[in-house]
Amino acid sequence: MPDSSTGSTGSTARPSRRAVLAATAGVTTALTAGGTVHAAGGRSAHDDRELRALISRMTLEEKVGQLFVMRVYGHSATEPDQADVDANLKEIGVRTAAELLARYRVGGIIYFAWAHNTRDPHQIAGLSNGIQKASLDLPRGLPVLISTDQEHGIVARVGEPATLFPGAMAVGAGGSRSDARTLGRIAGRELRALGIRQNYSPVADVNVDPANPVIGVRSFGSDPEAVAGLVAAEVRGYESSRVASTAKHFPGHGDTITDSHAELPYIHHTREQWEELDAPPFRAAVAAGIDSIMTAHIVVPALDASEDPATLSRPILTGILREELGYDGVVVTDSLGMEGVRTKYGDDRVPVLALKAGVDQLLNPPSLDVAWNAVLNAVRDGELTEDRLDESILRVLRLKARLGLFEDPYVSHAGVDRTVGTRAHLAAADRIAERTTTLLANEGGLLPLSRRGQRKLLVVGADPASPSGTTGPPTGVLAGALTELGFTATALSTGTAPSAATIAEAVAAAQDADAVVVGTYNVTASSSQKTLVEQLLATGRPVVAVAVRNPYDVAHLPGVAAYLATYSWTDVELRAAARVIAGRVDPRGTLPVPVQRADDPETVLYPVGHGLRY
Repeated sequence: MPDSSTGSTGSTARPSRRAVLAATAGVTTALTAGGTVHAAGGRSAHDDRELRALISRMTLEEKVGQLFVMRVYGHSATEPDQADVDANLKEIGVRTAAELLARYRVGGIIYFAWAHNTRDPHQIAGLSNGIQKASLDLPRGLPVLISTDQEHGIVARVGEPATLFPGAMAVGAGGSRSDARTLGRIAGRELRALGIRQNYSPVADVNVDPANPVIGVRSFGSDPEAVAGLVAAEVRGYESSRVASTAKHFPGHGDTITDSHAELPYIHHTREQWEELDAPPFRAAVAAGIDSIMTAHIVVPALDASEDPATLSRPILTGILREELGYDGVVVTDSLGMEGVRTKYGDDRVPVLALKAGVDQLLNPPSLDVAWNAVLNAVRDGELTEDRLDESILRVLRLKARLGLFEDPYVSHAGVDRTVGTRAHLAAADRIAERTTTLLANEGGLLPLSRRGQRKLLVVGADPASPSGTTGPPTGVLAGALTELGFTATALSTGTAPSAATIAEAVAAAQDADAVVVGTYNVTASSSQKTLVEQLLATGRPVVAVAVRNPYDVAHLPGVAAYLATYSWTDVELRAAARVIAGRVDPRGTLPVPVQRADDPETVLYPVGHGLRY
């Protein structure tokens, strides 16, 4: 049956609760009644006995499959578009998600927008139901743990009309643990309504290096204790919605200028520095009852002299995370397709070494066939024991039980309509965003702009590809929001690297405006964005700059009188910035990271906590 056949209540494609329980063959009422199985403790021996009984009935091949979380192309579990069938055949050797489950018995599936899994809420719910049905229809079938990366801000896989919140650094600028908890609660409720029960968020990395290319604004900030408090609050929000959150990337990816997607980064913190800078958010996550922790493909020689990536390091994952931090929940790798984990060992060795290090879930290997057979052969050859597999499978099943997947893995279209992108949720996101916009500079009281004296606005600047599911482009969103607020705003995209001709066009357009709003994106000393802003300033028109990603842009443009930081170019944050520019709300955010002088990085231009008010 196609998974798109669910009716308005979802009942036509949802086996009865009894059928779900029967399909799991042996999970008792004590377990399925929503058992209080927590990752870090609180399990009953009775619950574990039932789960172990399930494991004892699995074949070795089924056990291996439970350890993998895999991508799959398509909007439907059984009837994807032909292009997605072709992509699945090329990369995985199967046509559909249903065939993936039948062949490899994977325990989890991860959703991506680029894999066409997340077109719209009702489609996502249908895909989730189709995946669960395909798995439960198999002999000894188990519910699937469906996951995604919904960090909010610049990383989101589920877009509008779902509620999209400010990203982590923006939340850090707001500084409210209550807001972080609200974000987790609402985001978790919406994901659960779509059948997504595991979210790879929050980022627990402390962004120490302003040049960090992979974390940056995905981090709550540079202060370990502040990050720890916000991580714990967001975790508790997700817990309240019965969605598993995931603290990442252990042991801490915040102090590097290397992107682990492309190569293997080194973190040169001493053990003492790690304890002071990197460990606090992960300790806080464990104390808050975090359900899963994601590993980092980084080398930390002070924690493991072998210089293996943390994902493959037993001293780090078992010695520190399990034994020292006392964590007994699920450990999931970052994507095994990233170069950072593939640099030192081959794709056939990586999954085996990860399991030996203490990992439970193997995420998105480049070749599932290679990785799956490597684990299978490692058990057959005696390098891995079946008991070692059972240990990780038990953790995964405990998590599935805690999340209610044995009780009822299905979702309904009525639940989608009640939950996803509701007016109350969208309003909460707007309120949180208003508390994050940070006013870095406001010489001469240029802001807020006056609708009388500065009614005609030109909005120019960088228009990077819009984060998933937002409307964009940033100049258009800002101009539209300012027009709604009573200005007459015209958008002119100048890009992240404007040419001399584009700059001249913007300067000419500025002559006809009362004021100019310019969005900046990762400005450097040699950036033509800098030239654009300097030439706009030379027109004599008032210029308001908005750093739409890194707040560090302000250091390269000291001549700008008024500078705002939004920490992302998502709609919710840009609309909030427009309300601040218009004076409808006061700026309330404060910097969660320091901004150093561009010409003297040892000197702090704006410290943590800086933020002006009207």
